[in-house]
Parts: sequence; C-alpha cells; structure tokens
Amino acid sequence: MKKIFSVIGLSVISASLFLSSARAADKEDTVKVGVLHSLSGTMAISETSLRDMLLFAFDEINKKGGVMGKKIEPDIVDGASNWPLFAEKAKQLLEEDKCAVVFGCWTSVSRKSVLPVFEKDNGLLFYPVQYEGEEQSPNIFYTAEAVNQQATPAVDYLLAQGKKKFYLVGTDYVYPRTTNLILYKYLLLKGVKPEDIGGGFEKDDSGKVTSAGKYTPFGYTDYQQIVSEIKEFAASGDACVINTINGDSNVPFFKEIASAGLTAANCPVVSFSLAEDEFRSLPAKDLVGELGCWTYFMSLGKDPKFPNTTNQPFLKRWNTWLASQSYPGVVKEKRVVDSPMVLSYDGVYLWKKAVEKAKSFDVDKVRTALESETISFDGPGGMTTMQKNHHTTKNVYIGTTLATGQFKIIKEFKDVKGEPWMMKGLDDQLAKMDAK
Repeated sequence: MKKIFSVIGLSVISASLFLSSARAADKEDTVKVGVLHSLSGTMAISETSLRDMLLFAFDEINKKGGVMGKKIEPDIVDGASNWPLFAEKAKQLLEEDKCAVVFGCWTSVSRKSVLPVFEKDNGLLFYPVQYEGEEQSPNIFYTAEAVNQQATPAVDYLLAQGKKKFYLVGTDYVYPRTTNLILYKYLLLKGVKPEDIGGGFEKDDSGKVTSAGKYTPFGYTDYQQIVSEIKEFAASGDACVINTINGDSNVPFFKEIASAGLTAANCPVVSFSLAEDEFRSLPAKDLVGELGCWTYFMSLGKDPKFPNTTNQPFLKRWNTWLASQSYPGVVKEKRVVDSPMVLSYDGVYLWKKAVEKAKSFDVDKVRTALESETISFDGPGGMTTMQKNHHTTKNVYIGTTLATGQFKIIKEFKDVKGEPWMMKGLDDQLAKMDAK
C-alpha cells in the first residue's frame, strides 16, 4: 500500500512539475504589453476605439509569429477619465505587471499625470493623440500630431481661403490652452489683429497675454451662450472657429452650432479632437463641409489625387478581424477608423521594428534604436518615421466632412517633421516684429 501511495505521490509531483514547467515556458514565450486608456467616463467615447485598434495590431503581429518569437500578451487597464488614476495604473503596469511597453493616454493631462511614473521607472510609453508640444520626455514616443502637423496647417489653409477672424474654443486643460496660445501668436505673425481673435484673453500683471480662447470643463453640455457669441463674431462673414473641445462635449456643441444656423459656408469649424469615430455620435448631415486636419483619414486610397496603397487593404483586415474577434466590450458593427486609432497602430509596429533592430526588449536599447532615425513603418496614413526628438515625420491631410461622417481630402502636406518646441520660436519672431 505504501508503494502504491508513493507511486501516486510521485505521479502528482511529476504532473505538478510538468504544469509548472509548461506555465514557465508559456510565460517565456510571451511579452507583456500595457494598454492604458479610458474605457469609462467622458473620454470613453474616444479612447475605447484605441484599445480595440491595439488589440487588432497585437493579434495581427501574433498571427505572424509575434515580436522576436514572443507573442504579445495585452495587459489592459482602465484610466476611467480620472487623471490621478492614470498615474496609479501606469505604476501598476510598470512595477507590478512588468510591461515591456505601454500604449495609451488621450488627453495631455493624463499623459502629464503618468510622465513622472514612466521616467522614474524607466518605462516606455507610446502616445498617439494630437497634442500641444512643449514636451520631450526620454520615456515617451509621440506618434501623435504635433501642433505643426495639425493646428498650424489648418490655420494656413483657412487664411488662404480668405478667413480673417478666428474664434478659439476648447476644453479647459493643457492641450487646448497651450495649442490656442501658440495659435494666437501664430495668427499675430500672420497679420491677424488681436480683436479678430475671439474667445477672450487672460493677461498677467504686465499685460502679456497668457491664455487665448473660451474654455469649458470636461463633460460640459450647455453651449448656447458660447455659440451665440460665435454667431455674433461671425456676422461679418469672414470668420471661422478653431475647436479643441475634447470628448463627448462635442455632441452638444455641434448640435448647438447646427441649431444656430451656423454652417461651413458662413462660419466653418475646424476640429482638432474630432474625427470619424466621434462623428458617429453627431448630426453629420448638418455638419457637411466642416473641416478636420489629421495625418490620416479613412477615405485615403479612394481619390487618385492623393495616392495611397496601404489604407484600403488595412481596412479590409480590420473589418475581417472585427467580425471574428471575441474580446469583451469590442463592438463589431458600424465601426470606423480615425487618426488616433491609426497612430496607435503605427506605434505598435514602430516599437516592434525597434525591438527587432535592438534585438532586445530592454527599454534603453529600444530607445536607442528608435532615436536612430532608421525606424519607419508604411502604415495606413503613409510612411511614418520616428525622429531623434521622439516625434514622427508623416503626411498631413485636410478634409471636409460628408453627410456620411467621412472626410473628403482636399489638401495634403507631404513628410511633415514633428516639431514639439514652437512657443519660443514664435516669441522670438514676435519680438523682432515689435522691434521694427
């Protein structure tokens, strides 16, 4: 009997050792990758789609053998539109879960909340959403549009269309306030008078303008008074609106714009945080002709005037994946793709290429590879190349909205280098102009 129990005991021990070894082998065959986005709260309208696109990219890469032979294991956490929580979740991903890289954040306040965590723990974050610049962290790579890849090209286009007055409106946080202050200075250099820049100013004790534009909190819904101001401002017929409202507040803002009779013909709106994905929640038929400026539009590859061979095959793969995937919370029907989604996708492939060049997942080695200016990816929006300053070179497009919620591309800027430091240069140019 003792012999029988001994044999059984040895079998149990052997089975346990086998399972432990199998789990260890599985762990060795994967690389943990963090996804840090708001899956709830006011920013979920925009950020859940970025999570979905990241899952698609991971599955696509895993299907082809992974990264350096390791399958990507997604580690998804919810920032819940709560900026201090983003920092806590970043700490969890880096210190507890030991993620090799994190893809995430939308708002600049969430990015700035996690930045000290990534720098302290020497983590790696890929940030995919248009932002204000004036930042360059050694631990963040910005696939996002910098101001000179979205805001200033849009202003140049509007000036060329004969617009002389610019009303600035946005959500009250760092991205809209910094972007609009840059645009205020940019407009002055272009000859626009201060009284033709709407939304109001804040000044310091010396009279220097420290903030330009009208701002509302996240989740704000009552835009009647602001739109009334815009309508009065636009009565001259040569005005436009620069919109940096973020999240679901765009829905009541544009409904109020439509109700007030403001159209693309009498006062065009160019939006920097509103793309195809958000247009699913808006009265698109009332907003035909409004403008967007991004480094990707879903319509790329359909107009021979703007050739692109990568986007339409990419969309077919995305739609095939949507139909077959079974991730909880990922909506299958009526999906669209926009620039932040594509810049998330590009970021995954840029990281993969850097890991393969470095032959390592080590953050310092991957950073060196990314800073070599040899890491490029021919993505859905065209060729994207990582620069030494952690920003990217890519194409920029201006489009007008259609009743379908899509954009018709009307202008392209080729191979625009991301420039994060615009403020000082503008200040220097204004000082020289004043000295004359």
